[in-house]
Amino acid sequence: MKTKITEMLGIKHPIVQGGMHFVGFAELAGAVSNAGGLGIITGLTQRTPADLANEIAKCRDITDKPFGVNLSFLPSVNPPDYPGYLKAIIDGGVKIVETAGNNPSNWLPMLKDNGIRVVHKCTSVRHALKAQDIGCDAVSVDGFECGGHPGEDDVPNMILLPRAADELDIPFIASGGQADARSLVASLAMGAEGINMGTRFIATKEAPVHDNVKQAILKATELDTDIVLRPLRNTERVLRNKASQRLLEKEASLGADIRFEDVLPEVAGVYPKIMLDGEMDAGVWSCGMVAGLINDIPTCLELIDRIMNEAEAIITKRLTGFLAA
Repeated sequence: MKTKITEMLGIKHPIVQGGMHFVGFAELAGAVSNAGGLGIITGLTQRTPADLANEIAKCRDITDKPFGVNLSFLPSVNPPDYPGYLKAIIDGGVKIVETAGNNPSNWLPMLKDNGIRVVHKCTSVRHALKAQDIGCDAVSVDGFECGGHPGEDDVPNMILLPRAADELDIPFIASGGQADARSLVASLAMGAEGINMGTRFIATKEAPVHDNVKQAILKATELDTDIVLRPLRNTERVLRNKASQRLLEKEASLGADIRFEDVLPEVAGVYPKIMLDGEMDAGVWSCGMVAGLINDIPTCLELIDRIMNEAEAIITKRLTGFLAA
């Protein structure tokens, strides 16, 4: 299947693995790229630029296909060494970067001067248009269904994707609620040039996370996520657990007086405990409503091949069948 995204990124299938904290390691990124999609290493999961350089080298040992690095630009009292991380990306020969968080305009010249394609994650059409205006090559449009940060507008993909198609000139990838061939075909029908899957790729054999995490996703339904941190305007969709319930109770009791310091026990430094050690109630962790559509733990190759084979069947048989009728 050829789309503007497969052509731009040099990949076989229009399927991108989302950048996920303490999930997007070389093992997963390499497996996704070997299967014909685009694997993504999560840059800030690596503690230092040197660690990121090592992870990029490790991924190169796994695959000779294109892969990218996610780099989130976040407000911080002590910001990460962004110039160092960017140098590691450039020196590692990575040609695709997924940016997220704050406007990446300060860093675009360094990326573009080194021939790097930039895909910026957006949760609204207005942000996607801004990304287009500053020179991003493509955007990933995240609907309200997505795990992680869905923004503050609460617009689901059935509305957001067609709106993006109406307004954008650059290609976009659909993110949020993506799990199977139906997701892909529907997203293409609404104007996207591919899909970004996060939660679905956690439940794969190559995902280097504790089995407790994978089993939690398999057990979950579409009703088992919580929206937290909204009072702090840092809204996040997470899998419901004891930590998310504690956090929601704090939000209810503290109301407008809540401060970030109040929620630190549920959010600070919890990802290694959850993803690597399997302590499922150690804190909150991003998970999409799409967990309700995930029922197995295939290899990345099995998953991507299944999606593409079923997507072709939907397009050539089910949809064309309606025209024949």
